[in-house]
Amino acid sequence: MATHTPLRQMAAPPRDTITPATMRAWVLNNPDELELVTKPAPRPGNAEVLVRIDAVAVCATDLEVISQGPPALINGGPPFNQAFTPGHEYMGTVVGLGPNVDEYQVGDRVTVEIHAGCGRCKRCREGMYTACHNYGANYPGNDKGHRANGFTTNGGFAQYAVNHINTLVRVPDSMTDEEAALVVTAGTSMYGFTELGGLVAGESVVVIGPGPIGLLGAAIAKTLGANPVILTGTRPDRLAIGARLGADFIIDSTAEDPVEAVMRLTGKGADYVLDCAGTEESVNQAIRMTNRGGRICLAAFPHGPVKIDLAYAVQNNIYLYGIRGEGRSATHRALALMAAKRFDPTLIHTHTFGLDDLPEALRHARDRVDGAIKVVVKPQQ
Repeated sequence: MATHTPLRQMAAPPRDTITPATMRAWVLNNPDELELVTKPAPRPGNAEVLVRIDAVAVCATDLEVISQGPPALINGGPPFNQAFTPGHEYMGTVVGLGPNVDEYQVGDRVTVEIHAGCGRCKRCREGMYTACHNYGANYPGNDKGHRANGFTTNGGFAQYAVNHINTLVRVPDSMTDEEAALVVTAGTSMYGFTELGGLVAGESVVVIGPGPIGLLGAAIAKTLGANPVILTGTRPDRLAIGARLGADFIIDSTAEDPVEAVMRLTGKGADYVLDCAGTEESVNQAIRMTNRGGRICLAAFPHGPVKIDLAYAVQNNIYLYGIRGEGRSATHRALALMAAKRFDPTLIHTHTFGLDDLPEALRHARDRVDGAIKVVVKPQQ
Protein backbone atom coordinates (compact mmCIF):
# COMPACT_ATOMS: atom_id res chain seq x y z
CA MET A 1 0.00 0.00 0.00
CA ALA A 2 1.34 3.40 -0.95
CA THR A 3 2.34 5.75 1.81
CA HIS A 4 2.35 9.52 1.73
CA THR A 5 4.62 11.91 3.55
CA PRO A 6 2.57 14.31 5.65
CA LEU A 7 2.46 17.70 3.97
CA ARG A 8 4.13 19.40 6.92
CA GLN A 9 7.20 17.15 6.45
CA MET A 10 7.58 17.61 2.70
CA ALA A 11 10.59 19.65 1.64
CA ALA A 12 9.48 23.00 0.23
CA PRO A 13 11.00 24.18 -3.06
CA PRO A 14 13.62 26.90 -2.69
CA ARG A 15 11.93 30.27 -2.26
CA ASP A 16 14.85 32.60 -2.86
CA THR A 17 18.40 32.22 -4.05
CA ILE A 18 19.30 35.88 -4.26
CA THR A 19 17.98 38.95 -2.51
CA PRO A 20 19.98 41.85 -3.90
CA ALA A 21 19.65 45.09 -1.99
CA THR A 22 20.51 47.18 -5.03
CA MET A 23 20.82 46.83 -8.77
CA ARG A 24 22.12 48.75 -11.75
CA ALA A 25 19.42 50.23 -13.94
CA TRP A 26 18.91 52.94 -16.49
CA VAL A 27 16.41 55.64 -15.52
CA LEU A 28 14.75 58.23 -17.72
CA ASN A 29 15.36 61.83 -16.73
CA ASN A 30 14.42 64.47 -19.31
CA PRO A 31 13.37 63.35 -22.81
CA ASP A 32 16.21 61.42 -24.47
CA GLU A 33 18.26 61.58 -21.26
CA LEU A 34 19.01 58.21 -19.70
CA GLU A 35 21.20 57.75 -16.66
CA LEU A 36 22.77 54.54 -15.36
CA VAL A 37 22.23 54.45 -11.60
CA THR A 38 22.28 52.13 -8.64
CA LYS A 39 18.77 51.87 -7.25
CA PRO A 40 17.00 49.57 -4.77
CA ALA A 41 16.23 46.18 -6.25
CA PRO A 42 12.49 45.43 -6.33
CA ARG A 43 10.82 42.90 -4.08
CA PRO A 44 8.08 40.57 -5.32
CA GLY A 45 4.67 40.90 -3.72
CA ASN A 46 1.61 38.69 -3.82
CA ALA A 47 1.41 36.65 -7.06
CA GLU A 48 4.75 38.08 -8.20
CA VAL A 49 8.28 36.81 -8.80
CA LEU A 50 11.66 38.50 -9.00
CA VAL A 51 13.25 38.02 -12.43
CA ARG A 52 16.96 38.37 -13.06
CA ILE A 53 16.97 39.91 -16.52
CA ASP A 54 19.28 37.97 -18.81
CA ALA A 55 18.36 39.58 -22.15
CA VAL A 56 16.17 42.49 -23.24
CA ALA A 57 15.43 43.50 -26.82
CA VAL A 58 15.05 47.08 -27.97
CA CYS A 59 11.64 47.93 -29.44
CA ALA A 60 10.71 50.98 -31.50
CA THR A 61 8.16 51.84 -28.82
CA ASP A 62 10.99 52.04 -26.28
CA LEU A 63 12.54 54.75 -28.43
CA GLU A 64 9.23 56.62 -28.49
CA VAL A 65 8.86 56.38 -24.71
CA ILE A 66 12.39 57.65 -24.13
CA SER A 67 11.97 60.52 -26.55
CA GLN A 68 8.29 61.50 -26.21
CA GLY A 69 6.81 59.78 -23.15
CA PRO A 70 3.57 58.15 -24.37
CA PRO A 71 2.35 55.48 -24.16
CA ALA A 72 4.27 55.34 -20.86
CA LEU A 73 2.33 56.70 -17.89
CA ILE A 74 3.98 56.94 -14.46
CA ASN A 75 2.13 58.16 -11.38
CA GLY A 76 -0.60 59.47 -13.64
CA GLY A 77 1.71 61.58 -15.80
CA PRO A 78 4.67 61.56 -18.22
CA PRO A 79 7.49 59.16 -17.34
CA PHE A 80 10.23 61.78 -17.11
CA ASN A 81 12.29 62.46 -13.96
CA GLN A 82 10.54 59.78 -11.88
CA ALA A 83 13.36 57.22 -11.63
CA PHE A 84 11.45 55.18 -14.22
CA THR A 85 13.23 52.35 -16.04
CA PRO A 86 11.93 51.65 -19.58
CA GLY A 87 12.31 48.46 -21.64
CA HIS A 88 9.70 45.72 -22.02
CA GLU A 89 10.87 42.88 -24.30
CA TYR A 90 12.88 40.83 -21.84
CA MET A 91 13.48 37.35 -20.52
CA GLY A 92 15.36 36.04 -17.53
CA THR A 93 15.55 33.66 -14.60
CA VAL A 94 13.26 33.51 -11.58
CA VAL A 95 15.40 34.24 -8.51
CA GLY A 96 12.77 35.15 -5.92
CA LEU A 97 9.16 34.27 -5.13
CA GLY A 98 6.46 36.40 -3.59
CA PRO A 99 4.29 35.12 -0.74
CA ASN A 100 2.46 31.87 -1.55
CA VAL A 101 3.74 31.70 -5.13
CA ASP A 102 3.99 28.04 -6.15
CA GLU A 103 3.32 28.33 -9.89
CA TYR A 104 7.03 28.96 -10.55
CA GLN A 105 10.24 27.94 -8.84
CA VAL A 106 13.57 29.62 -8.37
CA GLY A 107 15.73 28.80 -11.39
CA ASP A 108 12.91 28.75 -13.96
CA ARG A 109 13.83 30.51 -17.20
CA VAL A 110 10.97 32.71 -18.35
CA THR A 111 10.00 35.23 -20.95
CA VAL A 112 7.30 37.78 -20.32
CA GLU A 113 4.20 39.53 -21.48
CA ILE A 114 4.06 43.26 -20.89
CA HIS A 115 0.58 43.64 -19.44
CA ALA A 116 -0.97 42.30 -16.27
CA GLY A 117 -4.49 43.69 -16.24
CA CYS A 118 -6.24 44.94 -13.14
CA GLY A 119 -8.58 41.92 -13.22
CA ARG A 120 -11.52 44.04 -12.08
CA CYS A 121 -12.60 46.09 -15.13
CA LYS A 122 -14.92 44.92 -17.89
CA ARG A 123 -12.16 44.43 -20.44
CA CYS A 124 -9.97 42.39 -18.09
CA ARG A 125 -12.91 40.17 -17.20
CA GLU A 126 -13.33 39.55 -20.92
CA GLY A 127 -9.65 38.60 -21.23
CA MET A 128 -8.68 41.85 -22.99
CA TYR A 129 -6.09 42.90 -20.43
CA THR A 130 -4.09 44.94 -22.94
CA ALA A 131 -7.16 47.20 -23.13
CA CYS A 132 -7.47 47.46 -19.33
CA HIS A 133 -9.61 50.41 -18.24
CA ASN A 134 -7.22 50.98 -15.34
CA TYR A 135 -4.08 51.35 -17.48
CA GLY A 136 -1.66 53.45 -15.47
CA ALA A 137 -3.65 53.17 -12.25
CA ASN A 138 -0.94 51.51 -10.21
CA TYR A 139 0.49 54.14 -7.89
CA PRO A 140 -0.05 54.90 -4.18
CA GLY A 141 -3.53 56.17 -3.55
CA ASN A 142 -4.79 54.93 -6.91
CA ASP A 143 -3.56 51.38 -7.32
CA LYS A 144 -6.16 49.28 -9.14
CA GLY A 145 -3.70 46.45 -9.77
CA HIS A 146 -2.76 47.13 -13.39
CA ARG A 147 0.87 46.56 -14.41
CA ALA A 148 2.64 47.13 -17.72
CA ASN A 149 6.38 46.75 -17.29
CA GLY A 150 8.30 49.35 -19.25
CA PHE A 151 5.19 51.52 -19.60
CA THR A 152 3.44 52.03 -16.26
CA THR A 153 5.91 50.15 -14.06
CA ASN A 154 9.67 49.72 -14.20
CA GLY A 155 10.92 47.67 -17.12
CA GLY A 156 13.83 45.70 -18.43
CA PHE A 157 16.78 48.04 -18.95
CA ALA A 158 17.99 46.87 -15.54
CA GLN A 159 19.39 43.82 -13.79
CA TYR A 160 16.13 42.79 -12.10
CA ALA A 161 12.38 43.27 -12.48
CA VAL A 162 9.24 42.10 -10.72
CA ASN A 163 6.62 40.31 -12.78
CA HIS A 164 3.11 39.07 -12.07
CA ILE A 165 2.89 35.31 -12.53
CA ASN A 166 0.23 35.77 -15.24
CA THR A 167 2.81 37.50 -17.44
CA LEU A 168 5.33 34.65 -17.46
CA VAL A 169 6.02 31.91 -19.99
CA ARG A 170 8.58 29.18 -19.33
CA VAL A 171 11.52 29.04 -21.72
CA PRO A 172 12.92 25.64 -22.76
CA ASP A 173 16.62 24.96 -22.25
CA SER A 174 17.02 24.56 -26.00
CA MET A 175 16.33 28.28 -26.53
CA THR A 176 19.05 30.88 -26.09
CA ASP A 177 18.52 34.01 -24.02
CA GLU A 178 18.69 36.18 -27.11
CA GLU A 179 16.08 34.08 -28.91
CA ALA A 180 13.78 34.09 -25.88
CA ALA A 181 13.95 37.90 -25.79
CA LEU A 182 12.26 37.89 -29.21
CA VAL A 183 9.15 36.07 -27.95
CA VAL A 184 7.38 39.35 -27.12
CA THR A 185 7.88 40.53 -30.71
CA ALA A 186 6.58 37.26 -32.11
CA GLY A 187 3.72 37.39 -29.60
CA THR A 188 2.57 40.72 -30.98
CA SER A 189 2.37 39.25 -34.48
CA MET A 190 0.55 36.21 -33.12
CA TYR A 191 -1.92 38.44 -31.29
CA GLY A 192 -2.70 40.19 -34.58
CA PHE A 193 -3.67 36.94 -36.25
CA THR A 194 -5.60 35.86 -33.16
CA GLU A 195 -7.75 38.98 -33.38
CA LEU A 196 -8.25 38.52 -37.12
CA GLY A 197 -9.86 35.17 -36.44
CA GLY A 198 -6.99 32.84 -35.68
CA LEU A 199 -7.50 30.35 -38.51
CA VAL A 200 -5.54 31.63 -41.51
CA ALA A 201 -4.68 28.26 -43.07
CA GLY A 202 -5.31 28.34 -46.80
CA GLU A 203 -6.04 32.07 -46.75
CA SER A 204 -3.97 34.79 -48.40
CA VAL A 205 -2.06 37.09 -46.05
CA VAL A 206 -0.20 40.31 -46.77
CA VAL A 207 2.22 41.78 -44.26
CA ILE A 208 3.11 45.44 -44.78
CA GLY A 209 6.44 46.58 -43.34
CA PRO A 210 9.56 44.39 -42.84
CA GLY A 211 10.33 45.57 -39.33
CA PRO A 212 10.73 43.02 -36.52
CA ILE A 213 6.97 42.54 -36.01
CA GLY A 214 6.33 42.36 -39.75
CA LEU A 215 9.13 39.88 -40.41
CA LEU A 216 7.98 37.57 -37.64
CA GLY A 217 4.40 38.19 -38.77
CA ALA A 218 5.28 36.72 -42.16
CA ALA A 219 6.95 33.76 -40.44
CA ILE A 220 3.96 33.09 -38.19
CA ALA A 221 1.46 33.45 -41.04
CA LYS A 222 3.35 30.83 -43.04
CA THR A 223 3.65 28.57 -40.01
CA LEU A 224 -0.12 28.81 -39.50
CA GLY A 225 -0.67 27.63 -43.06
CA ALA A 226 -1.48 30.87 -44.87
CA ASN A 227 -1.13 30.66 -48.65
CA PRO A 228 0.24 32.75 -50.14
CA VAL A 229 2.11 34.98 -47.71
CA ILE A 230 3.08 38.27 -49.29
CA LEU A 231 5.51 40.73 -47.69
CA THR A 232 5.74 44.33 -48.89
CA GLY A 233 8.23 47.01 -47.91
CA THR A 234 10.96 49.39 -48.95
CA ARG A 235 14.19 47.79 -47.70
CA PRO A 236 15.50 44.98 -49.93
CA ASP A 237 17.82 43.56 -47.27
CA ARG A 238 14.97 43.08 -44.83
CA LEU A 239 12.64 41.78 -47.53
CA ALA A 240 15.25 39.12 -48.28
CA ILE A 241 15.12 38.01 -44.65
CA GLY A 242 11.34 37.85 -44.96
CA ALA A 243 11.74 35.40 -47.81
CA ARG A 244 13.98 33.23 -45.62
CA LEU A 245 11.32 33.34 -42.90
CA GLY A 246 8.66 31.96 -45.22
CA ALA A 247 7.13 34.75 -47.32
CA ASP A 248 6.07 33.30 -50.69
CA PHE A 249 6.22 36.62 -52.52
CA ILE A 250 8.25 39.74 -51.86
CA ILE A 251 7.12 43.15 -53.13
CA ASP A 252 9.54 46.07 -53.12
CA SER A 253 7.13 48.99 -52.95
CA THR A 254 9.78 51.36 -54.29
CA ALA A 255 9.88 49.38 -57.52
CA GLU A 256 6.18 48.60 -58.06
CA ASP A 257 2.78 49.52 -56.72
CA PRO A 258 2.09 47.08 -53.86
CA VAL A 259 -1.68 47.25 -54.30
CA GLU A 260 -1.46 46.32 -57.98
CA ALA A 261 1.05 43.57 -57.18
CA VAL A 262 -1.20 42.05 -54.49
CA MET A 263 -4.19 42.15 -56.84
CA ARG A 264 -2.16 40.43 -59.52
CA LEU A 265 -1.05 37.69 -57.13
CA THR A 266 -4.39 37.10 -55.40
CA GLY A 267 -6.99 37.96 -58.04
CA LYS A 268 -9.48 39.83 -55.86
CA GLY A 269 -7.29 40.94 -52.99
CA ALA A 270 -5.94 39.44 -49.78
CA ASP A 271 -8.09 37.76 -47.17
CA TYR A 272 -5.99 39.23 -44.34
CA VAL A 273 -3.59 42.17 -44.14
CA LEU A 274 -1.27 42.85 -41.23
CA ASP A 275 -0.10 46.48 -41.34
CA CYS A 276 3.15 46.83 -39.38
CA ALA A 277 4.14 50.20 -40.84
CA GLY A 278 1.50 52.45 -39.29
CA THR A 279 1.60 55.25 -41.85
CA GLU A 280 -1.23 56.94 -43.72
CA GLU A 281 0.06 55.41 -46.92
CA SER A 282 0.30 51.88 -45.51
CA VAL A 283 -3.19 51.98 -43.96
CA ASN A 284 -4.70 53.03 -47.28
CA GLN A 285 -2.68 50.42 -49.13
CA ALA A 286 -4.04 47.82 -46.74
CA ILE A 287 -7.62 48.91 -47.41
CA ARG A 288 -7.16 48.87 -51.18
CA MET A 289 -5.44 45.47 -51.31
CA THR A 290 -7.97 43.65 -49.09
CA ASN A 291 -10.65 41.45 -50.64
CA ARG A 292 -14.31 42.16 -49.97
CA GLY A 293 -15.18 40.86 -46.53
CA GLY A 294 -11.48 40.70 -45.67
CA ARG A 295 -9.82 41.80 -42.46
CA ILE A 296 -7.05 44.24 -41.63
CA CYS A 297 -5.01 44.29 -38.43
CA LEU A 298 -3.34 47.60 -37.55
CA ALA A 299 -0.31 46.50 -35.56
CA ALA A 300 1.66 49.76 -35.53
CA PHE A 301 1.07 53.11 -33.86
CA PRO A 302 0.63 56.00 -36.34
CA HIS A 303 2.42 59.12 -35.11
CA GLY A 304 -0.69 61.25 -35.54
CA PRO A 305 -4.12 61.40 -37.18
CA VAL A 306 -4.29 59.80 -40.62
CA LYS A 307 -6.77 60.17 -43.45
CA ILE A 308 -8.04 56.83 -44.69
CA ASP A 309 -10.41 55.75 -47.45
CA LEU A 310 -13.12 54.75 -45.04
CA ALA A 311 -15.79 54.80 -47.74
CA TYR A 312 -13.96 52.08 -49.68
CA ALA A 313 -13.64 49.96 -46.53
CA VAL A 314 -17.34 50.29 -45.70
CA GLN A 315 -18.54 49.71 -49.26
CA ASN A 316 -16.47 46.53 -49.46
CA ASN A 317 -17.37 45.21 -46.01
CA ILE A 318 -13.73 45.34 -44.87
CA TYR A 319 -13.07 44.92 -41.15
CA LEU A 320 -10.36 46.89 -39.33
CA TYR A 321 -8.87 45.68 -36.04
CA GLY A 322 -6.44 47.56 -33.82
CA ILE A 323 -4.17 45.70 -31.40
CA ARG A 324 -1.90 46.73 -28.60
CA GLY A 325 0.83 44.52 -27.25
CA GLU A 326 0.55 40.75 -27.19
CA GLY A 327 -2.73 39.95 -25.52
CA ARG A 328 -4.81 36.78 -25.10
CA SER A 329 -1.71 34.80 -24.08
CA ALA A 330 -0.27 35.15 -27.58
CA THR A 331 3.29 34.88 -26.25
CA HIS A 332 2.58 31.32 -25.11
CA ARG A 333 1.57 30.32 -28.63
CA ALA A 334 4.43 32.20 -30.26
CA LEU A 335 6.96 30.56 -27.97
CA ALA A 336 5.49 27.13 -28.73
CA LEU A 337 6.10 27.68 -32.45
CA MET A 338 9.61 28.97 -31.80
CA ALA A 339 10.44 26.05 -29.50
CA ALA A 340 9.25 23.64 -32.18
CA LYS A 341 11.66 25.33 -34.65
CA ARG A 342 8.81 26.16 -37.01
CA PHE A 343 10.71 29.31 -38.00
CA ASP A 344 14.02 30.93 -37.07
CA PRO A 345 13.48 34.22 -35.23
CA THR A 346 17.22 34.68 -34.74
CA LEU A 347 17.39 35.86 -38.35
CA ILE A 348 16.21 39.27 -37.12
CA HIS A 349 18.68 39.46 -34.20
CA THR A 350 21.59 41.52 -35.47
CA HIS A 351 23.42 43.10 -32.52
CA THR A 352 24.13 42.47 -28.82
CA PHE A 353 25.37 44.94 -26.19
CA GLY A 354 26.02 44.97 -22.46
CA LEU A 355 24.02 47.07 -20.01
CA ASP A 356 26.63 49.84 -19.91
CA ASP A 357 26.28 50.26 -23.66
CA LEU A 358 22.51 50.78 -23.75
CA PRO A 359 22.80 54.26 -25.38
CA GLU A 360 24.76 52.71 -28.23
CA ALA A 361 22.24 49.87 -28.49
CA LEU A 362 19.45 52.45 -28.76
CA ARG A 363 21.37 54.35 -31.41
CA HIS A 364 21.84 51.20 -33.46
CA ALA A 365 18.13 50.43 -33.25
CA ARG A 366 17.01 53.99 -33.99
CA ASP A 367 19.42 54.72 -36.87
CA ARG A 368 19.61 51.13 -38.17
CA VAL A 369 23.38 51.21 -37.82
CA ASP A 370 25.06 48.37 -39.71
CA GLY A 371 21.65 47.09 -40.83
CA ALA A 372 20.38 46.68 -37.27
CA ILE A 373 16.97 45.04 -36.99
CA LYS A 374 16.61 43.65 -33.48
CA VAL A 375 19.16 44.77 -30.93
CA VAL A 376 19.53 42.82 -27.68
CA VAL A 377 21.05 44.01 -24.39
CA LYS A 378 22.52 41.58 -21.82
CA PRO A 379 22.11 43.28 -18.39
CA GLN A 380 24.26 40.75 -16.53
CA GLN A 381 27.32 41.37 -18.69
